Amino acid sequence: MTADLLLSLSKYHPVVIEGMGSYDPRDPAAVASRVAERLRSHWGQKPAYKQKLIITQGDPLEDRGISAITPRVAAEFGIPRGLVCLDPDIADYHSPNADRDNVILEVRYSQLAAALNENKPDTMKKLTETVDYYIDEKNRKRKHLGMPHLKHYFRDFALLQEVTKAACCQICNGITIAHTASDINEFSVTSFYAVGLELGLVNPGQIVPYE
Repeated sequence: MTADLLLSLSKYHPVVIEGMGSYDPRDPAAVASRVAERLRSHWGQKPAYKQKLIITQGDPLEDRGISAITPRVAAEFGIPRGLVCLDPDIADYHSPNADRDNVILEVRYSQLAAALNENKPDTMKKLTETVDYYIDEKNRKRKHLGMPHLKHYFRDFALLQEVTKAACCQICNGITIAHTASDINEFSVTSFYAVGLELGLVNPGQIVPYE
């Protein structure tokens, strides 16, 4: 079953849109329009020859933020969506709460993690260690600033974000990653995009900045 899912995924060019959750105060329609504009420009210079698939990561539908922006971008291009969720033993609430509108393909975090390790057996070890290092560094800075440590779930969602991109890039031989803001908060899950870059799991040319 896993092999069939990954084979199906390999036929697409994955598009991952990263950004703030429901706390984003901006009009999602305006943000989606800007993201779509930036994607058009990117693909004009670096065409994606496979059918595109916008990959979402289990966000519940909200009025604002990434879960409101992503479907608007999908509609703008007429692109279907894929879904990656954490396994129930990691977060049992994640899959049941996910928005599945226009989703044509769904895989689990563990399936993508296994695919990464199948290609290079130490990939998940390096990725996990680097995420943990980033969390420790961010927590040290937060302590210095008189702020509490990051919530425990940051680790799970940072790993979900980076495993999704790395595995999709590997399986599909390419990826497009778009950000929904130019100023990325250093304590946000999105900020962990630096992990994938540091490890060479994605490259800077695959990232479409908001500005």
